[in-house]
Amino acid sequence: MNDASVKTKKTVESIKIYQVYMELICYIEMITNKYPNYAKIGFVSIIKNDLYNGMKYILYAYKAFDKKIKLNYLNDLDIILKMLKVYARVSYKKKYINNKNYEAWSRKINNVCISLGTWINVCLKR
Repeated sequence: MNDASVKTKKTVESIKIYQVYMELICYIEMITNKYPNYAKIGFVSIIKNDLYNGMKYILYAYKAFDKKIKLNYLNDLDIILKMLKVYARVSYKKKYINNKNYEAWSRKINNVCISLGTWINVCLKR
């Protein structure tokens, strides 16, 4: 491959939702390290399982050629994002995170939701 084809080839890492979701993963990984040990065994493992399933849906949607299949993956991701909001709320209520952490977590989820909405709208217009 020449240099021009390398620069124009779009990878999953270059799409906005992948980038903002990676920021979310890094933030949640960092913040859940501060949870008490008894919460890490159950609650944190559930959060991380859903968190990484969300990335899996991004990758599946990116690879899907069929619009209907792609939209199914994106809808699954939307459910994951809603669950991550629930986990943030529960974490705040149980005082695992403070108000600043809760706001940052929510803002990062919102950034992913904006990218997701854009991707869904592009798919629907095709």
